[in-house]
Amino acid sequence: MNADPLDPTTLQALLLVTALAAMALYNRYQTRRAEREHPPSGQFITVDGVRLHYLDQGQGSPVVLLHGNVVGAEDYVLSGVLERAARTHRVLAFDRPGYGYSDRPLGTLWTATRQAELLQRALLQLGVERPVVVGHSWGTLVALKMALNHPDSVAGLVLLGGYYAATARLDVLAAAPPAIPLIGGALRHTLAPLLNGPLLALNVRVMFAPLPVPERFKRQFPQQFPLRPLQIRAESQDAVTLIPAVMKMRERYRELRLPVMIMAGTGDLVVQHERHARWLHEQLPGSHLQLIPEAGHMLHYAAPGQVAAAIERVAAEAPARPGEERPRA
Repeated sequence: MNADPLDPTTLQALLLVTALAAMALYNRYQTRRAEREHPPSGQFITVDGVRLHYLDQGQGSPVVLLHGNVVGAEDYVLSGVLERAARTHRVLAFDRPGYGYSDRPLGTLWTATRQAELLQRALLQLGVERPVVVGHSWGTLVALKMALNHPDSVAGLVLLGGYYAATARLDVLAAAPPAIPLIGGALRHTLAPLLNGPLLALNVRVMFAPLPVPERFKRQFPQQFPLRPLQIRAESQDAVTLIPAVMKMRERYRELRLPVMIMAGTGDLVVQHERHARWLHEQLPGSHLQLIPEAGHMLHYAAPGQVAAAIERVAAEAPARPGEERPRA
């Protein structure tokens, strides 16, 4: 007895489900392969049930490094900043939640405030007191939140290529779909990694422009990591919460009473230095502004020595607690 042929609508649905399943399996395979080829190089700590991966090098007064989107903690290794800072400091570089090998559990909106609170508790568990906190790009929001919400726990700030004034950004709309509940989950595991793959190289070139992408970054950066579903969710959520975070925080900038070094590249195509770095400097009368000529958004690659010098300057300017030896530049 012959079975009835499937109607066109049912056949199309089956083909769609099969294609989505195949994409999900392929993306899972690519994720596992990337993680085998690039295993974690640091240590792990669990805070409030969230597993965080971090690098810990050097001795001396503490410095915490917070990366931006696309990359992870090893961004500071590839740029040379971690090695330079670790010559005179204990330096901890964290994978922010959802990046690298750090978890980003579902059910929580991982705003800059939520990330700052988690990292602050991680530092308490590790016995790290009053670090100089360095943030790049989106990581500057977390650094600022740590300083504003825990002013006695942060010695100073070094802010690199940050977004500080609430301006319109079309890239937020483009990055939003993977953050949508249910639909976003399906996108992250199927279409998004395949669509984002060809765009990643362009995105990286824009990040480094007007300078070329460094050879070390080309060789050692794990290109598949930003295409993993977990990190796609992290990047999308961070994009969606960017402007609200800045709108809530901009009225509080003047509360900062600690040394702040603001750095930006004059050729930055991602964040305009005049509308953000210079603007923040004007809001903080005691802050320092250092513009790196011709450098782009990844200014820490263009001028790692100047970033390390900025860390030293902020550490030296940080007021010492009673009985605490003040770091020397």
